[in-house]
Amino acid sequence: MYKIYSRPRIRIPKIFFNNGKIDKKKFRKSFYVIIVLLIAFSVLKYVLNTVSPIFDTLCESRAKSIATTVVNEESLNTMQNYSYDDMFTIEKDSNGNITMIKSNVTNINKITSEIAINIQKSLDKRGREDIEIALRKFYRS
Repeated sequence: MYKIYSRPRIRIPKIFFNNGKIDKKKFRKSFYVIIVLLIAFSVLKYVLNTVSPIFDTLCESRAKSIATTVVNEESLNTMQNYSYDDMFTIEKDSNGNITMIKSNVTNINKITSEIAINIQKSLDKRGREDIEIALRKFYRS
């Protein structure tokens, strides 16, 4: 006798059925669980949508503050090694009047690149910063 080919069937567990009839207790319990999970995820999505713009604004302002502080510190530290005469040459006439101010472009480029490198190193050393959200930020008053 020949065997007829049949693919394996998907067996769905009988969660709600008991001897061909719907088990109302299991159905009701799982319905309540689904409703509770739906409400929980809806509240979570609402809270995340509310907090996200506040958090983005706080992070942006904190990043600007850190960048400003680092730039100022590194500019001050680097410029302490140089004087005004390193960047500009002043030419005067015989009466002592200023006739021309020449800029020393190579030194200025060297200084700006040194400042940029120091800023980047300082930002890399800083690592991560903590951001806190005060509860009063959630209220519009």
